[in-house]
Amino acid sequence: MNIPNALTMLRIFMIPVLVLVFYLPFEKHLLVAAGIFGLAAITDWFDGYLARRLDQMTSFGAFLDPVADKLMVAVALVLLVERHDTILFTLAACVIIGREIVVSALREWMAELGQRTSVAVSYVGKVKTAFQMVAIVGLLAIDPATDESWLLALSYLMLYTAAVLTLWSMMIYLRAARQVMVEHLKV
Repeated sequence: MNIPNALTMLRIFMIPVLVLVFYLPFEKHLLVAAGIFGLAAITDWFDGYLARRLDQMTSFGAFLDPVADKLMVAVALVLLVERHDTILFTLAACVIIGREIVVSALREWMAELGQRTSVAVSYVGKVKTAFQMVAIVGLLAIDPATDESWLLALSYLMLYTAAVLTLWSMMIYLRAARQVMVEHLKV
């Protein structure tokens, strides 16, 4: 166990804490939940940085890091769908979660074929992640039933932008894997 992998494991252990804090009836519980998610997002960046900087990249870390990210985001979005119960919000959450499943499966399949590098993380994917993480922090922090602030509107805008970037990045990954998919459909 190295430091980057320990940070990834910490992110996974933070998921039930996020859920518990989100539902606990104490003042500022939403701000604490947003802080937990924000800390998880920071550890996501930091564990990757440390793995590269300290040359501690492992196959276990390469497997677990995206799993931890997707679990944290999916759980947060499911919590938020309950609180921000509109069709547009639910659709954006479904797009984001669905894309994560599709791209994860695609990467796994491509890795089995020795083609993982053809579906490496794209720049659009990184921008999407930044929008998504900031949006989720804002949406966790604000109760839409009691606060109609500009920050809430900005958080919605960022989430919807992340959903559009999500579709765009998925198309990039599918286009990168297209030739391999076509070859395997012929078999």
